[in-house]
Amino acid sequence: MKRLLLPWVLASLGAAPALAAEPQPWQIGFQPAASPIMGMIHAFNGGLTIVVTLIVLFVLGLLLYTMLRFNARANPVPSKTSHNTLVEVVWTLVPILILVGIAVPSFSLLFAQHDPARAIDGFDPATDRQLVVKATGLQWYWSYEYPDHGELVFDSFMLTDEELAADPDAGPRLLAVDNEMIVPVGTVVRLQVIGADVIHSFAVPALGVKIDAVPGRLNETWFLAEREGIYYGQCSELCGRDHAFMPIAVRAVSEEAFDQWAEAAQDDLDAANAALARFETEDKIKVAAR
Repeated sequence: MKRLLLPWVLASLGAAPALAAEPQPWQIGFQPAASPIMGMIHAFNGGLTIVVTLIVLFVLGLLLYTMLRFNARANPVPSKTSHNTLVEVVWTLVPILILVGIAVPSFSLLFAQHDPARAIDGFDPATDRQLVVKATGLQWYWSYEYPDHGELVFDSFMLTDEELAADPDAGPRLLAVDNEMIVPVGTVVRLQVIGADVIHSFAVPALGVKIDAVPGRLNETWFLAEREGIYYGQCSELCGRDHAFMPIAVRAVSEEAFDQWAEAAQDDLDAANAALARFETEDKIKVAAR
């Protein structure tokens, strides 16, 4: 049975990555969460949607009741009531309590976006593995630097239509890039972001990352990819003529694959990327053949 599966696996591996998080046609909701922070964003958004829906239904009910109960035909003699202390106290306190109830998880999410220990159970920054990646926004591409791995620095440009026509499996149009940001899965990535010319914004929805790249100011956030795959994003700050052609591609791989790639990429990035593709293919074949 394993031998029968192998040819199919080999044929399918070149067709698409194991997971590619990207916008879908007619999508109105969030992309599936691929990081702890995005999971918290999903939960907060779901709870907030329920609260807002209940408020809308309650206000709609009050409006309908008022229109039916106090219209001129049903109530020909209008009320002379000028105020009601109880009602005024209630409509002041209840909104305050609702806003406080919304603020508590909101602040919890904001704090977690700056401190991995608040989002990852048992995370210890003193002992757990972390990776620092610096992303610099330029008109109109991204440059990545890995200060923990020597002189590993490279640029990431969007693939043109001609390049995609030559390699249709390279990725989706307007999102595929020549050099992806490579990170190990299950590892906290300390992302430092800065702009080299104008203000850009580094945003990868599936990872819950969105932070401005401001010239002269080094901003920092973090993410942790929970699954292997490619996560696409775009510059989210209007930055000039080719703003729409400044995509982001983050590829999460196993720790072993990342370590091999990082070591090889310091000498030859293209060869390291090719070796990483072979490593992922061999790993997928081993998993499928089990």
